[in-house]
Amino acid sequence: MDLDPTRYDEFWRRGWTVVEGVFGAAEAETIAELATALCAAKAKDDTYSTDHSETGESAPRKLDAPFLAHEDLRLFVLDHRLRGLVEGLIGKPARVFTDQILMKPPQFGSAKPYHQDNAYFQCDPGDETITAWIALDDVGEHNGCLRYIDGSHRGPVLEHLPLPGEPYNKVPPPELIDLELEVPACAGKGAVVFHHCHTLHTSHRNDSQRWRRGFATHWASHDVVSSNSTIDEGYYHSHTQLYAETLAQTAAK
Repeated sequence: MDLDPTRYDEFWRRGWTVVEGVFGAAEAETIAELATALCAAKAKDDTYSTDHSETGESAPRKLDAPFLAHEDLRLFVLDHRLRGLVEGLIGKPARVFTDQILMKPPQFGSAKPYHQDNAYFQCDPGDETITAWIALDDVGEHNGCLRYIDGSHRGPVLEHLPLPGEPYNKVPPPELIDLELEVPACAGKGAVVFHHCHTLHTSHRNDSQRWRRGFATHWASHDVVSSNSTIDEGYYHSHTQLYAETLAQTAAK
């Protein structure tokens, strides 16, 4: 799938862009249903993997490493349409190094505080490290769409500290986030939201009656290195044969 030049320009100007219709709605629904089942099977009664309502209900919050959880998820992530768009933004061949599925169940899907991906990844060069977030549902302001600080990708990676009570969430000082530049990234089912690893982003609580499931895939060029274990533990290093076999399957489709 070729990248529209206007989307390319927007990405590098704003630090993010939305490409609609990358996947069909039926394709996205199949993956959403599989993700929901896998999340439910793996969920634990904690705030990391499960969301809890004020009235005692619970629902899956997150699934780490879905690439390793099911063949259909691997094929979806490495689909040539998505790879082509990522490589069009980076300008080089790219590989998935990790992924996750964020569920945001209806009515009580929890918020994700502002952060920059590269505070976790510690990758260099940042311009060749991109997140491709696949909307598995229609995503709008009422069910927890991504929200970005326009142009923040041009700044440094800020210091991030663990959020009290949620140590898995690291956040920068709030006074360094210019909320006047915040823009919601609404997306239709099957769309992909791309953002630079330095772009500040968040998502609000899902208070709607609808799911807001998103498949976050993280990509880097072959030239990217990291000061921690991010790249060394990337799927193409830690599961080289599985990665190669999946690529071969996508090429045969």
